[in-house]
Amino acid sequence: MQAPVQSSSVIKSSLIEPDGGVLVDLVVPESERGAKTAEAESMPRVKLTKIDVEWVHVISEGWASPLKGFMREDEYLQSLHFNSLRLKDGSIVNMSLPIVLAIDDETKEGIGSSSDVGLVGPDGDLIAILRSIQIYKHNKEERIARTWGITAPGLPYVEEVITPAGNWLIGGDLEVLKPIKYNDGLDHYRLSPKQLRKEFDKRQADAVFAFQLRNPVHNGHALLMNDTRRRLLEMGYENPILLLHPLGGFVKADDVPLDVRMEQHSKVLEDGVLDPETTIVAIFPSPMHYAGPTEVQWHAKARINAGANFYIVGRDPAGMGHPTEKRDLYDPDHGKKVLSMAPGLEKLNILPFRVAAYDTGAKKMAFFDPSRAKDFLFISGTKMRTYARTGENPPDGFMCPGGWEVLVKYYESLQAEDATQQPAVVSS
Repeated sequence: MQAPVQSSSVIKSSLIEPDGGVLVDLVVPESERGAKTAEAESMPRVKLTKIDVEWVHVISEGWASPLKGFMREDEYLQSLHFNSLRLKDGSIVNMSLPIVLAIDDETKEGIGSSSDVGLVGPDGDLIAILRSIQIYKHNKEERIARTWGITAPGLPYVEEVITPAGNWLIGGDLEVLKPIKYNDGLDHYRLSPKQLRKEFDKRQADAVFAFQLRNPVHNGHALLMNDTRRRLLEMGYENPILLLHPLGGFVKADDVPLDVRMEQHSKVLEDGVLDPETTIVAIFPSPMHYAGPTEVQWHAKARINAGANFYIVGRDPAGMGHPTEKRDLYDPDHGKKVLSMAPGLEKLNILPFRVAAYDTGAKKMAFFDPSRAKDFLFISGTKMRTYARTGENPPDGFMCPGGWEVLVKYYESLQAEDATQQPAVVSS
């Protein structure tokens, strides 16, 4: 039997070039690891936090292409003030979040006049080399004000990362001694941009639409994703593939942990709410800033590097409640407006989605119809967590039963944990 002729006009997902034209890959080839590790042993050391390691992972796989290491001062200032970097050829790439490494006075002193340093993980293992380093001042207040637009107390990333950090930043070129692994049973989901591009091509995708999330998937999300696929088919694409891309780095304490979310997402595919044939579930290794319109640009830019040419954006992306006042920190419509105008994101197709809510008449998630607003119920993440914690079921059709069960079990385990930690009351 004759093999089918391969069409030379197959549209590849790698149609969308990575920023800078080449996907950065900073993991040292296996053949050089021994020599590089031996060299790193003799260098001054910088100890990394768990979140610093997440950033090493992000940079090493090219999510931040064309960035080749932690930012030096000129890159930091461009990112902080312009949300973008100007390349040598004069072109602009988006870079809305500073990706930096902080050190304290003692570490700075220990580095002395060395031009290279070894980066050591929380467990003491050498994980990378930072070369041709530059050390410069870490003005925390300016960084916070420009990234978040406020300096109020209670910003999760600030409290976890920036406040306790040192007063210096160290930039340089990164060489990562071996691929970053977490050994948490989820590494098989952590596909690099290079691996994702290969997978899109293997599936012969002619459009890839990315959906960034840090919450469990409910049927409203599924409606938006399935509707996006329908729209792309109507536009003439033949095989649009969904990249369901939950964030896997640092999240605030009351967010659902990654392992629970991944289990919930797999139930959504098992229950057929999303089609496994046209969906790729992978973990995006970045930490979360909750910096609204500034951060959503980073989320979109990273997906360009992963090979997505469409990006779905909804209400209040990367937002949170104001830390000291009873209101949203950002205008919920600004994220999608900013994305459609952001410098360096012109090649990415932004797909703003319509608002979905629970239709009490149809007993399912549906697109909100303002003409019968009273029939719709908005179930927030907070409300969803309250349902799960109290054991109360959400309305039928809000989430697939398998996915809901995963959440209920998680909240039950939290309550059991709390109960064991309560001090015993001794009655007299």
